[in-house]
This record gives sequence, C-alpha cells and structure tokens, in this order.
Amino acid sequence: MKNKFGLLALLIFVFVGCRKDKEIIDGPSINEIYSTFKFLQEFKADRAAVDFEAGQTVIFSAAFNKVVNWQISIEGQTSKAKKIISGEGRTISVSNAVWNGSTTEFPIFKEEVCLAKLTIKEVTDTFSLNITVAKPKVNAGLVIADFETGIKSTWTKFVQSGASMDFNVKTDSLAPQGAKYLKMAGTVNWDYLIGLIDYPATAYGGAPTLPLETNPENVYFNCMVYGVPNTNQSIILFQFKEDENADGTFNSNNEDEYDYEIKVNWEGWKLISIKYSDITTLVNGAPATPKGNGLRNPNKIGKISMLHLANPNDGFASSKIDYLIFTSSKPLEP
Repeated sequence: MKNKFGLLALLIFVFVGCRKDKEIIDGPSINEIYSTFKFLQEFKADRAAVDFEAGQTVIFSAAFNKVVNWQISIEGQTSKAKKIISGEGRTISVSNAVWNGSTTEFPIFKEEVCLAKLTIKEVTDTFSLNITVAKPKVNAGLVIADFETGIKSTWTKFVQSGASMDFNVKTDSLAPQGAKYLKMAGTVNWDYLIGLIDYPATAYGGAPTLPLETNPENVYFNCMVYGVPNTNQSIILFQFKEDENADGTFNSNNEDEYDYEIKVNWEGWKLISIKYSDITTLVNGAPATPKGNGLRNPNKIGKISMLHLANPNDGFASSKIDYLIFTSSKPLEP
C-alpha cells in the first residue's frame, strides 16, 4: 500500500512538472498586427489658441485600435518654424504629446497660425488642425546679444581690413530668433582673426561682473550658429574673462580666462549649449592652466570676447550667429 501511494505522488509530480506555464505574449497579437487601422478617438488639441508667454501648453490627443508609430509635425505658417513630437502606442495624450512652444527646427515660432499634422506609419491619410500662437515662448535667462537693436554702443567691435569683409547685423528670413542676426565674413590672409566683439559686464546692469549664479554647474551658455556651405571653416572663440577682484579690469596675468572654441563644420543653424563648469582655459586651441584662482566663477565674469577666426591660408570664411544667452539649471530649449 505504501508503495502505491509513493508511485501516485511521483506521477502527480511528473505531470505537474511537465505542464507548461501559460505563455506570456509581449507586444501586439497577430490579429492586431493585420487588422485595419481605425481611430477610436479623433486627433485633437485641447486649445485652438495658446499663450506660451503665460506658460500655457498645447496637449494633443488621439486613440487607435492598434499600436502604431505616430508623428505630430507643427509648422508655423509665417516663420516656417517646426516642432516634431513622435511616439509609439495606441494613444496620444498628456503623457507623450505636450507642446510648450519650443522649436525642433529653426527659426523660433512667432505670433502666427500653425498647422499641426498627424502622420501614422503605413497609413496614407494625414490628419491636421490649426493652432494660433497668440504669444510665443519666452526663454528665461540673461541675454547677452540677440542683435535686434544692432550693435550696441556699450559693446566694442573690431574688424580686420581684409577682403570682402562683412561683420554686420542682417535682417532677413534667416534669423533663427527675432528678425536679426550677426553675419561674420571675410578674407584675411595674414591672420586668423577676422573680427571680434567684446561684451563688457557693465552693459548688463552696471556692475563690474555679470549677474549670474555662483555655481558653475548651474550655468549654461547658449548661442545659435549658422554654418555657411562652400566656405573656409569658421572658428568662433568665446573668451570668458573673470574679474576676480571686481575692480572693473581683467588682468590676464593673475585672473582666470575660460575659453570655448566652436569649429563650424556643419551647414545651417545649430543650437550650441555648454555648462560653464565644462569650459576650459585654452592657449592657441590647446588646454592650459588658468592664471587666477583656478575656480570657475560665472558670477565674476567681467567681459566676454567673441572672436571670429579662420585659417588665413584657406580663403574666404563666413558664419552667422544669434541669441547669445545664459540659462540656469539646463540648456536652452528654444
């Protein structure tokens, strides 16, 4: 009798042990994959007009009968600015499709009517709606230059006497922010320097240093740079000169200078952002030891020099620049 009970227990164990667990399916079912696409909720926005300056946002929504790859492209009908929002799933909602007025492709949005277009991979139809930007997004930060009023009298400008020199503010549709930008161009066959602008801290509130945070980890420097095709590669060099004793004068022998070199090796507008704590001291483009206290102190910047450079052996060089701005805690999101 005892042997019979033992055999029965063994058979139960083998049966249970050999039984397969219920298979868990990861992803859409075969039926869903081959089903015809349908809207369960139409594409819409939670507002037809938006005031981004006041902190409003636009929330897009839609729902589908299957998992799809979707993209919302928002284009300013006047500026031609573009914002792209994309994702994958059965729903578009506040969790994955909120527009705060920011831009994916320059220029920055203006007061204008925008067309928001929803496209879905492998679906021919597109779905559109209009949104009016009553007030565009305002970026918090310390603006050093946006060139909307030209070259200010409080700045210092120097341009070499080369050939085809152009170091002037332009007004045209190429401006990524506002209506104006600075063009820097020319041929200088004896020197790397084409031109420069000095931005003294006194131009931004009267103090000998800039009104920035003390922590270099929280301070970001941003600018928008345009690479001109078929020209000599431009180099834009920013020199951040710290007036450590706040006497209104930068002493290169015993005060820190931190430098950021941008080699413009692309075409079109590009946003450049760097944390102040990541900027190093350069001498002829190579890392060097700062000559002051060796501490990055953004609140002690007494002057910013912006130099446009190019190899004198390579001929005409050209680039454009706009919207120099310091932001706090994170890079600029234009």
